[in-house]
Amino acid sequence: MCAPPDFRDWVEGFGVPFTPVGPEVRRPAAAQAKPTPEQLRQSVADTVAAQFGTITDVAADCDVLVGAGALQIALRSIAESQGKPYVFAAYCPITLPSRHHAPPALPGRTATGDNLTRWHEDAGFWNQLWGPHLNEHRSVAGLAPVENVRDHVFTDRPWLATDPLLGPWPGEEDVLQTGAWIRPDDRPLSRELEAFLSAGEPPIYFGLGSSQGVGPNLDEVMIETARALGRRAILHRGWADLSLVDDAPDLISIGEVNQQALFPRVAAVVHHGGAGTTHTTTRAGVPQVVLPQSYDQYYWGQRVTALEVGAIGSESLLDALKRVLEPEVAEQARAVAGWTRADGAEVAARHLVALA
Repeated sequence: MCAPPDFRDWVEGFGVPFTPVGPEVRRPAAAQAKPTPEQLRQSVADTVAAQFGTITDVAADCDVLVGAGALQIALRSIAESQGKPYVFAAYCPITLPSRHHAPPALPGRTATGDNLTRWHEDAGFWNQLWGPHLNEHRSVAGLAPVENVRDHVFTDRPWLATDPLLGPWPGEEDVLQTGAWIRPDDRPLSRELEAFLSAGEPPIYFGLGSSQGVGPNLDEVMIETARALGRRAILHRGWADLSLVDDAPDLISIGEVNQQALFPRVAAVVHHGGAGTTHTTTRAGVPQVVLPQSYDQYYWGQRVTALEVGAIGSESLLDALKRVLEPEVAEQARAVAGWTRADGAEVAARHLVALA
């Protein structure tokens, strides 16, 4: 597994050899400012160089190379030079081109026209940003230049690691939808958290995962909202560093946790709308409120709303929680959980074995 250094402990916890690539993703608040054009150009060049320099060596003993996420710019070229199968996998339908949806919105980019026009503009953005650096390294490796970087990375048949009900593929394009890649988690909850859960009615869980720079006082709003509803609260610190406002017994602060074990025991989950958290919450069969921050998170908020298992709480967290705590939403959440698939990772693994 090649990933940013932040994930070493998590990956090695599964017994998987880990190789860090690039800088840490979690950044101090002072480093979260928008980069200058020159800093962006340098970051792009460094990213491509680091991938070619690091992954080329560790891929030598591998049978199949899987690029999970859109920023593995070098991986298909490395697979090509080593004569190995390559797969690109996406975690959200709208990150793959289709006339049925527009590309995810990105900061600083404005798009106009219909969906196909926007995807055409998106391809041009990829070529401008990544093309010169990718083709420079391909030339050194004796490979022909790439004209369309995005389609080169995505391949003619990308994989989609989402549940067919929660994140359906809407297009006619050839996509292999495996189901979500979720590994069963049997880690126990901490004694402190177990005691809190047992001390009263199911609380509301608040967490924003890996989101950073979410704005001031959001943790205070979360706690005030739970108390206005007469509910206890679990606050997951996460990368946003959410913190408690006091040490009252109706609150508890937690770090890394087994969501599969925790979520079925809460009244509702308030989260950022990441693909993994949205899938885990939906499979747990509990109502959810999505507070989208960027990229594909708005899509997941729309999907839980369409399935009537949750709501988007960007304008009023209190109103959104009031809606999802109604009994009929909980009933619908349990029903949808029964319709989701649990075999996505196994399906993907079997396809990878067949490729090898």
